[in-house]
Amino acid sequence: MEKTVNALGRRKAAVARVYVKAGNGEITINGRPLVEYFPDETHQYIVNQPFEVTGTAGQFDVKANLDGGGVKGQAEALRLGIARALCEVDKEAYRSTLKTAGFLTRDAREVERKKPGQPGARRRFQFSKR
Repeated sequence: MEKTVNALGRRKAAVARVYVKAGNGEITINGRPLVEYFPDETHQYIVNQPFEVTGTAGQFDVKANLDGGGVKGQAEALRLGIARALCEVDKEAYRSTLKTAGFLTRDAREVERKKPGQPGARRRFQFSKR
């Protein structure tokens, strides 16, 4: 596989444009290495999960553009993007494993909007009888 496969991953407000090609396992996010962009090992683990599940760690180079959201949302958006890209690389080999691991499902949970006359989405101001 010489060509680059691209995919899109989203989570909350984060969007990840992912480009995967055969290589030696380098992950570059917004021009910075994975360890520099996600110093927390938990987030590094989330990003590497699709490779661990499919047993392809160190076989693909990933270039990603991340935008919006917070750190965890970005990490999970990148995970979805990588999983989708791996699916395009070899559907028969990776799709079933990624699907059973739940990495091909877009987590659609979003923040509920704040309503007028209330301090939050569901929270009400304290009720006073007198």
